Amino acid sequence: MRSFLSAASAVLLVLVALLTPLSALAVWADREMGDTESYVATMAPLAADPAVQNAVADRITDEAMAKFDAGPFHEGVRNLLHEAVFSFSGTDAYKTAWNTVNRAAHTAVEQTLTSDNGDSVSMDLGPVIAQVKQQLSDEGVPFADHIPVERTPITILESDKLGVARKVFDGLQIAGVWLPVATLLLAVAAVLLAARRVVRALIGLGLALAVGGALLRLAVTIGHGLALDDLPPDVDRAAAGAVYDALTETLRTTSWWVAGVGVGIAVGAWGVGRWRGARARGVRSGGPRRRLGRTRPNRPRAPNTGPVCCR
Repeated sequence: MRSFLSAASAVLLVLVALLTPLSALAVWADREMGDTESYVATMAPLAADPAVQNAVADRITDEAMAKFDAGPFHEGVRNLLHEAVFSFSGTDAYKTAWNTVNRAAHTAVEQTLTSDNGDSVSMDLGPVIAQVKQQLSDEGVPFADHIPVERTPITILESDKLGVARKVFDGLQIAGVWLPVATLLLAVAAVLLAARRVVRALIGLGLALAVGGALLRLAVTIGHGLALDDLPPDVDRAAAGAVYDALTETLRTTSWWVAGVGVGIAVGAWGVGRWRGARARGVRSGGPRRRLGRTRPNRPRAPNTGPVCCR
């Protein structure tokens, strides 16, 4: 019976190792990708990312230069406009417009990941362009008034293999917080089924969590390569990579925390096991050894009857 319980505990620990990365992905899909404010907060730091700033400046500049011809000064005007737009990307007005764009883009991202419509994820730079035009016009930048304020989509991710991603994302959102709860219950059951080998079970649980954290980190790394490999040539790979890294930053942090906690549990349980083993050996040996030496028996003393001469 005891061997059966130990085997069941080992099986549950394997399940914990496999379900740990899926649990983290489920929470990420439900609470970060599924919530507009969390999504906007995640994308907000990209407003200061040089690769994203350059990609936005390129898109706005190309859109503006397509609307008018500067003749022999075309290339010079383009460089001037690009530099002006790139400089504006460091202002607070740009960051505000960027958040507005991402708040509107979140709906499009969800629709792309949960429906069969389209194979790309893009955002409309219209609000950013409006802010850029107003700022550059106020500063007297040449040809700033010619910048068209209209819907200007910029692709951040595109792939013809989004079908698999949609199915995975949909399943993770359905699981939500229930999958982490189930994983936690399995971990508790694995320790309880270990019978008298609780320390060994705790060491196994720690190792299972460490493996789960490593698997999560590996999945994020593989996903980064797959996302960028499928991009068409006209999509800025540096900007797309920055977007992917921003969206998965929570997962990377979680992977390190889970692995660290797992190692801590395993090391702590191992230390407790060593201490208990040393204590048990000390009890079996009868405690600390007494000093060996010759001791005199306690002999009763003769009564004092006074000097011999007086007897």
